[in-house]
Amino acid sequence: MMDERQALSAFAALAQEHRMRIVRQLVTAGPDGLAAGALATEIDVSVTNLSFHLKELTHAGLIHSRRKGRSIIYSATYPALSALIEFLMKDCCQGHPEVCTPAVTALVACCTPTEVVHV
Repeated sequence: MMDERQALSAFAALAQEHRMRIVRQLVTAGPDGLAAGALATEIDVSVTNLSFHLKELTHAGLIHSRRKGRSIIYSATYPALSALIEFLMKDCCQGHPEVCTPAVTALVACCTPTEVVHV
């Protein structure tokens, strides 16, 4: 569960155009993530500028990196992003579910599995 301090850190990191684009691009890329060079190309920033923004997002816990050969691959930290959404929406209804229905509907529409995975 995310606390207020963590949420503020996440919001501060996201409160910048390039960092918001980075997170959205990494969410779209999925768990495999993107190499730093490809990410810089996708959001149209220099690798030097990208490095600064990646550091801020990593510090806020919204993304993480791993080495793959000679590349550094960046990925969204889905549990942290989910916790941020949960932090925002936790007390939204206050006995009035219609308040949260649009947000829940939007999440269900984009996050419903399309196939059954057998374990």
